[in-house]
Amino acid sequence: MKFALVTGGSRGIGHAVCIALARDGYAVIINYAKNSQAAEETRNMIVSEGGNAMLLPFNVACKEEVDKALDLWESEHSGEYISVLVNNAGIREDNLMIFMQDEQWDKVLGTNLFGFFYVTRRILKNMLTKRNGRIINITSLSGLTGMPGQTNYSASKAGLIGATRSLAIEVAPRKVTVNCVAPGFIETDMTRDINQEEHKGRIPAGRFGKPWEVAAAVSFFASDSASYITGQVLSVNGGLHT
Repeated sequence: MKFALVTGGSRGIGHAVCIALARDGYAVIINYAKNSQAAEETRNMIVSEGGNAMLLPFNVACKEEVDKALDLWESEHSGEYISVLVNNAGIREDNLMIFMQDEQWDKVLGTNLFGFFYVTRRILKNMLTKRNGRIINITSLSGLTGMPGQTNYSASKAGLIGATRSLAIEVAPRKVTVNCVAPGFIETDMTRDINQEEHKGRIPAGRFGKPWEVAAAVSFFASDSASYITGQVLSVNGGLHT
């Protein structure tokens, strides 16, 4: 059985990624921090379609929780390993830099960037041993171009792109690929407070994207067809680049 772990997999883009990978034949490990109901709904949807899914709650920003949860999973799945990791868990705490609080900076960097480090480091060993693995990091248009009021978010997502490129070089000889998917404006809970009418005019496609459109890019990077692609950033943004 092929296992894929999706952090922040209960809602939005994470939910869509879980569904897509399950349809690709993966047993999906749905990570979440708090919303158990949404995670259960995601699992039930996968199971109803004949797929295989399980829940694994932990806060990606807490190293102890990450290690404890993954130790437990490995003890219950002897001889098996996670071959696809999607680092999707992310949060926003927007504010102008001059008004930004320490907690807003620490919380966003802790989840979006430190979380990548804690989870990926823990999963990577088995991928390297097995000489097979796919790591897909969900970054953002904000990490490529910057956005006002998102200094913390942009820093975390730009850092994720840099980490992706460096790690890709490190692990390529062991047949592990590391890539980014960079969504633009996507209709999710995270963008619910954004007025679509104010931004549609900037987007060449004339609309916000759907979570399944991001999930399709993740599905590609996880596939055998992407075995010679690593260290790349694929933007899913309707043509919005500036």
